[in-house]
Amino acid sequence: MMNIIIKTALLSLFVLSASAAKAIPLAYVQGQHYQATQSLVPVNEETKPEVVELFMYTCPHCYHLEPEVEDWKRAVGDSVNFVQMPAVFGPKQKPLASAFYAAKAMGVHEKLHPLLFDAIHEEGMRLDSNKAILDYVASQGIDRASFEKMMTSFTVKTKVKKAAVYTSMSGVGGVPSFVVNGRYFSSGPMAGSIEDLFNVVDFLVDQNAR
Repeated sequence: MMNIIIKTALLSLFVLSASAAKAIPLAYVQGQHYQATQSLVPVNEETKPEVVELFMYTCPHCYHLEPEVEDWKRAVGDSVNFVQMPAVFGPKQKPLASAFYAAKAMGVHEKLHPLLFDAIHEEGMRLDSNKAILDYVASQGIDRASFEKMMTSFTVKTKVKKAAVYTSMSGVGGVPSFVVNGRYFSSGPMAGSIEDLFNVVDFLVDQNAR
């Protein structure tokens, strides 16, 4: 009888332990699933976690990740300060980064952002110069002269320089990558999959890693 009671108790303990294990959130490991930034990057929002997606319009992975990014943004809502930033590794990225910030400044970002992705990845267009970008922008009904003026403005040039500094300070080597609170970053290859990438980002946000 005593043996039966002991076996029953052990079985119950095993079941409870297994249930508890399932309830514990996944633990991700620094150096494997995410990395520390090369330098501590300043954040724009101190009252809640900040997540910065470094992307490039020419990156096919960034293009295909857009729907997942939108789903994740809707899921976290206002609990996270999400910032999408063009990665600037060198001069080649500056024209499209300038277009990104010019569109923001002119209030046409919502329209132009997906169009630039589609033009490059669906239509095979080479938007690697200011002229090519301006030609395309004009074809989409946006005033060319106004957009050119904004692309070459001091405000946009400053933002592009800041994006270049941010990219360098983060230590990110490829895109898309997500930087959390200016301290850690992860990417698809590091996390293991797209689903795990957002799980890692959520993990870092929950840890309030600063």
